[in-house]
Amino acid sequence: MSQTAVQTIPAAYFGETVTWVHHWTDRLFSFRCTRDPAMRFVAGQFAMIGLMVEGKALVRAYSMVSPPWDEALEFLSIKVQDGPLTSRLQHIRVGDTVLIGRKPVGTLVAENLLPGRNLWMMCTGTGLAPFMSLMRDPDTYDKFDRIIVAHTVRQVGELAYRDYISTELPGHELLGELASEKLVYAPAVTREAFPTFGRITERIETGRLFTDTGLDALDPAKDRVMLCGSEDFNADMKALLEGRGFVEGTNNNPGSYALEKAFVTK
Repeated sequence: MSQTAVQTIPAAYFGETVTWVHHWTDRLFSFRCTRDPAMRFVAGQFAMIGLMVEGKALVRAYSMVSPPWDEALEFLSIKVQDGPLTSRLQHIRVGDTVLIGRKPVGTLVAENLLPGRNLWMMCTGTGLAPFMSLMRDPDTYDKFDRIIVAHTVRQVGELAYRDYISTELPGHELLGELASEKLVYAPAVTREAFPTFGRITERIETGRLFTDTGLDALDPAKDRVMLCGSEDFNADMKALLEGRGFVEGTNNNPGSYALEKAFVTK
């Protein structure tokens, strides 16, 4: 059903127009929409977004894929056929209206981390979204010597933005030089043949992650980590990192790692 019908947008949201939709797989899609000039956010934050359904706002937390300087907003979403929101959101088309919350928040911001050498962005599935924003923010490169994006998915087709990260970003007019010098892309797949295979926790414990990237093993004195993924992923990584001496950072007390608990599953 088209979302373009005239309807009252609640005061807590902007009503923005969809300008582009891309379906990566039957379980994953991205879309772009207009951005109100009053919509301000920091790279890594999320906003409540969604649709008007039967006169009410149906929303979930979504991290911005787009960087703060982009004139539009972009999001990456799963498709859950019986999910209250994503069962509807997956059918949006150009011209439809989406709700965008006016107050972005989130813990995956550089200010929640102490200064460090390498910034490891570890994610599963659509957890890549906030890191797409962070890797296109010049401030991120100013703070770290290396930025490593370790994205793990089940199937190769779910490596959203793979070509962009590998090819387009290094050639970007403004960010290309920084990305070419400092960005390390480390995709992995768990259920299909791929040059890099296996869960991120296993690859850390065996040391393969560091062999593959040519970087030293995680050191809480020098390295910083951001996590974004499923509840199981976050729990496993939290235990792994804290077992190695990492301390979670917050808005009031920066640490050696940060994680995002807001993750769309429906």
